[in-house]
Amino acid sequence: MFGKRTDENRTTPGLPPAGQPAAPPAALSAPAAAIPDLPMPGGGGFGAQSQRAAAPAPSPAQAASIAQQQAKKSESGAAQRKSENYYDIKSTIFNALIDAIDLTQLGQLDRDAARDEIRDIVNEIITLKDVVMSIAEQEDLLEDICNDVLGYGPLEPLLARDDIADIMVNGANTTFIEVGGKMQKTGVRFRDNAQLLNICQRIVSQIGRRVDEASPICDARLMDGSRVNVIVPPLAIDGPTLTIRKFKKDRLKLPDLVKFGSITPEGATILEIIGRVRCNVLISGGTGSGKTTLLNCLTGYIDHDERVITCEDAAELQLQQPHVVRLETRPPNLEGEGEINMRDLVKNCLRMRPERIIVGEVRGPEAFDLLQAMNTGHDGSMGTLHANSPREGISRLESMITMGGFSLPSKTIKEMICGSIDVIVQASRLRDGSRRITHITEVVGMEGDVIITQDLFVYEIVGEDANGKIIGRHRSTGIARPHFWDRARYYNEERRLADALEKAESRNEMD
Repeated sequence: MFGKRTDENRTTPGLPPAGQPAAPPAALSAPAAAIPDLPMPGGGGFGAQSQRAAAPAPSPAQAASIAQQQAKKSESGAAQRKSENYYDIKSTIFNALIDAIDLTQLGQLDRDAARDEIRDIVNEIITLKDVVMSIAEQEDLLEDICNDVLGYGPLEPLLARDDIADIMVNGANTTFIEVGGKMQKTGVRFRDNAQLLNICQRIVSQIGRRVDEASPICDARLMDGSRVNVIVPPLAIDGPTLTIRKFKKDRLKLPDLVKFGSITPEGATILEIIGRVRCNVLISGGTGSGKTTLLNCLTGYIDHDERVITCEDAAELQLQQPHVVRLETRPPNLEGEGEINMRDLVKNCLRMRPERIIVGEVRGPEAFDLLQAMNTGHDGSMGTLHANSPREGISRLESMITMGGFSLPSKTIKEMICGSIDVIVQASRLRDGSRRITHITEVVGMEGDVIITQDLFVYEIVGEDANGKIIGRHRSTGIARPHFWDRARYYNEERRLADALEKAESRNEMD
């Protein structure tokens, strides 16, 4: 896997796990004569020096916050500091590094030792060829080159930031991020499309997938569970396009959603009870509305003695229970064979003695099998789908079952939905970028051919402030006994349910 590479492919795959024997540092170095001459940066440097004030050692409680601030400062300063000349110098030093090291020996080192060796050799190259740069600029260059060889290159500073929700790379020269629900353009760029494609291949290869001209579309994930989508030429005209949906290092819980204003304390209690009493839940919402986050929150109230099986296209759920089986779909191979789709996984779940089935996203005929599972003893199953309202979510379920080729009468499908789904939770991303739980809705029955629902909580927009932030409130609809009251009584949760509904009604009167 390691070895000399041509100019078309000069990056190094990820290193083996820590713990393997390290080779002597001398084995990595080549004679200084093998290092090519480097161009001198015009004007005596790459640009203005970064301002890095010395600070006292942080307490353990401040370490995470300081690390995030430093990553943010480094990334935001990159746009001002790194010129075309910087990238030319970096490219030349990088090529000299690849010619000066034995990649086979480098592959035997653990990550920290390899990083130290790379830094030593790059410093030697800079010294021998008399490249003029400040200490801060040299540190930036060293970090960039180490990221190129050992990590995800220019993406590393963005991946280190916990405040970024999405990273969108549109070719080598354009990268956007989403922070606080708003898009921002960054100064992050890649050497060329070849480097970007190499990083995409490095990401997808970690889960045994590939992306190239023969397979130009791929869904994958990072080691922390972040969702990755890659589409490359010839489908992506302007170069490889990489989209990463990041997840916070610390998994959000319902109290965090209360703190962010996504739901009231009473609404959070209702959701907790819904998860605990094994209601079948459908989480509906648009793209980026927080469906997966909300699903993670609800699964936090599953008892630890239950067997839970998850089915996803790219495994990203972070269940904390001890008895969890995670399943993931598989795309077809180059011959178009070997595909395992979501419906195959859901059908196989029924043979694995599940107590709850969690489907990361319902988007096709697997909706039929999930509803069957919910209606045949697998209470407490959950799933998400794309829809803009609870009523639209029901319609989409019916459409997906019909599109799957099931020749069932419309009324039969609706009766199946009505008998399977207990609660629909609607998540929405508002125009100011905030995310709110806008509906907690029960499916209560049918009248003729129409499914009847009732809202327990709704979110009402009342205006916006001077900064364009949405002002709204969560309002209880005044229902004293939800349709799942008997289920709550069975699990001894009826008192908490009554108290939460009463407090929600009192909040309405105060507002």
